[in-house]
Amino acid sequence: METAGAIVILLGSLIFFLSSLGLIRMPDVYNRIQTGTKATTLGTMVTLMGIALYHPDWVPKLIILILFIVLTNPVSSHVVARAAHSSGAKMSERTIEDKLKQAGEE
Repeated sequence: METAGAIVILLGSLIFFLSSLGLIRMPDVYNRIQTGTKATTLGTMVTLMGIALYHPDWVPKLIILILFIVLTNPVSSHVVARAAHSSGAKMSERTIEDKLKQAGEE
């Protein structure tokens, strides 16, 4: 089980690495927020699952951590995106539609 746990932890680290490359490639703050949120959510969940395989007696605590991350990461990224929009952060030229601006929320 320790080997399987180490492999899953390595996979979580790979997700973090690939997400960091996505942060560099994304054209604007809104896409970077989305990439960062996916990185922390998926990467952390996979890493914690690997730790659960490595230390089975920690599973209840790790499940609580995973639930906390799943519930809080989308909310925090939404708040950061709204704050960026309110402060006037520019969107990429490839962005087609601004739903918040259309709704009259500036």
